[in-house]
Amino acid sequence: MRILGLLSQFWISSAVLLADGKIVAGVAEERFNREKMSRKFPHKAIDYCLKEGGINIDDVDYIAVGWNPGVHIQSYNRRFSETFRWHAEFLYNIPNSILRHREDKRVPYVEQIFKHAKGETKIIYVTHHLAHASNGFYLSPYKESAILTADGRGEDETAFFGIGKNNKITAIKTVTHPQSLGNFYSSVTQFLGFDPHSDEWKVMALASYGSRDNEYYKKFKQILKLLPDGMFELDLTYFDYYLHDKQHYYSPKFLELFGQAREKDTPTLQQHKEIAAALQQITEETLSHMLHWLYKKTKQKNLVVSGGLFMNSVFNGKITTLSPFKNVFISSCPDDSGIATGAAAYVYHDILGLPRMEPQEHNYWGPEYNDKEIKEIVEKYKLKATHVPHIEKHVASLINDGKIVGWFQGKMEFGQRALGNRSILADPRRSEMKDLVNRCVKYREGFRPFAPSILEESVEKYFECKKGSKVPFMERVFQIRKERRALIPAVTHIDGSGRLQTVSRATNPRYYALIKEFERLSGIPIVLNTSFNLKGEPVVMTPTDAIRTFMSSGLDVLVLGSYVLSKDS
Repeated sequence: MRILGLLSQFWISSAVLLADGKIVAGVAEERFNREKMSRKFPHKAIDYCLKEGGINIDDVDYIAVGWNPGVHIQSYNRRFSETFRWHAEFLYNIPNSILRHREDKRVPYVEQIFKHAKGETKIIYVTHHLAHASNGFYLSPYKESAILTADGRGEDETAFFGIGKNNKITAIKTVTHPQSLGNFYSSVTQFLGFDPHSDEWKVMALASYGSRDNEYYKKFKQILKLLPDGMFELDLTYFDYYLHDKQHYYSPKFLELFGQAREKDTPTLQQHKEIAAALQQITEETLSHMLHWLYKKTKQKNLVVSGGLFMNSVFNGKITTLSPFKNVFISSCPDDSGIATGAAAYVYHDILGLPRMEPQEHNYWGPEYNDKEIKEIVEKYKLKATHVPHIEKHVASLINDGKIVGWFQGKMEFGQRALGNRSILADPRRSEMKDLVNRCVKYREGFRPFAPSILEESVEKYFECKKGSKVPFMERVFQIRKERRALIPAVTHIDGSGRLQTVSRATNPRYYALIKEFERLSGIPIVLNTSFNLKGEPVVMTPTDAIRTFMSSGLDVLVLGSYVLSKDS
C-alpha cells in the first residue's frame, strides 16, 4: 500500500511517501527551489519521494492532501443553488445541494478518482486538523491518547480536541475561525516587527528577556477571555487577521492599547521584550486551560499535541507541569511541514483501517550523498578536500579548538529542526560562541539562543527533567541545572533554559560518536547545534548548497561526509 502525502500552496509545501505503514521518504519543496517556506506545488519533492521508493506516480495507490475543500462546500444560498450559471458549476452545485438533505453537514474528507492509461489513482483530501492530529498520534508510541492541535487556521478550524485509540481518531470538538490562538500569536509577532507565520520562534526567544505579570499581560487579559469549557474568546475588534483586505493582522484599536508597532529591522527595546513575555505567558495559560478541560473529558494519561502553535518549545517543556497529563508526544514536524505525513497516515489508518505504524524514532527521510558523490562535486568546483577516515574524532578536535563547523552527513532531516545531519556545530563552553555564530555565521538577531545536542544518557545530569526524559526532535525547552550553566554558557539562554536534543547511538551513530569524542576531550557531553543555513534561507540539502553557505559565511570548516574543507587550504 503506497500513499503519497502532500501539502501545497499553504505555509510550506512538502511530500511524504508512506509504503505499508513505513515512511520511505519526506522532504519540503523549499529545500529544492531554495525559497524559504515555499508554497509552490511540491513537484521536485514528489519526484524525490517516488525515486526513493523505486516507483512512479502510476504505482501510487492513494494521494493524501492535507486540506479538505469539502469543508468549504456549504448550502448557504438557496436561490443560486437551485440552478447554475455555466456547466463547470455542476461540480459545486451537486454536493452543495445534497448537503441540504443531511443533518450533519460536516465533510471529514473528499475523495477523487484520477483515471489514467495504466489504471487509477485515488486522491483524498483530509481535513487539515485531522492531518495534524494524525501526524501526532500515529507517529506516537501510544495506543490511546488525548489529542490537541492548534494553529492559525485550517479550513474553518483553529484547534481540535480529540482522542486516538489504536487506528482511529475521534473528534470531541473544535475551535472555529475567527477565534484563533495561533493567529493571535502571529498578530503580535507582526506587531513586534517580525514576519507572521514564520518568525514566531523569535518572539518566543525574545520573551525570556521580559518579566511575568507585567502591564502588557494585564492588557492581553482584556483581549483574551478563558471560557469554562476549555474554550477561549478573543475580542476581535483588536484584530484584522480575518479580513482579506487588511495589511496588518492587528487593528488600529490594538495600537491604541499597545502603542506604536516596531518597524522591521529596528532595535528591540525593553518594551518589545515585555510584550513578548506577556504574549508567551497568556498563550501558555490558554493552552493549559484547554489541556485541563481535555484531561477532564478524556481521563487519558497520554497526550499528543500538534499544529504550528506546538512549535513553541518553551510551552512544550512545561506541559506535564502545567497540565495533569503524565506523558507527552510531539513529532519532529508538528507544523504544516508534517501535514503531508499526517494526511497519509490518516488515509492509512482511519480510512483503510490498516494496523498501526511503528512509532517515530527519527526524521532522516531526505536526500543523502555518499563520499563518491561528494568527491565529484568538490572536484567540479576545483576545491581541495581532505579525506579523513575517523571523521568524528577529527571534528571533535576541531570543535574543541574553537572552530565553527558545517556538518553535512547522511539523510537530510524532515521538518524545521536540524538534528545532526545538516547542522552547524560549535563548542558550548565558550561564552563568546553564541554571539560569534549569530553575528558571523547565521547573520541573525543576537538574542536568539542555540540548542544543546546532548548524549541521551547524560540529560539528567544537565537538565531539570524527569528521569528517562528523551527529546529527540529538539521539541522542548528545559531548565539547565544551575550548577551546570557556567560550563555551557553558549547554549544557556538568558533565563537559564536550553532547547535540547537528546542524541542516541541507535538513531544517529556518527553524530553520537562525534559528541562522545568531544566529551572525551572536554568532559562535556554536549555540542552547540543550529541548522545549517543562513538567515532567510532554507536548510542546505546538497553538497553544493553546503559549499555555497560555507563560502559566504564565517564558518571555519566544512565537513561533507568524510571530507574536510577549510578556507586556509
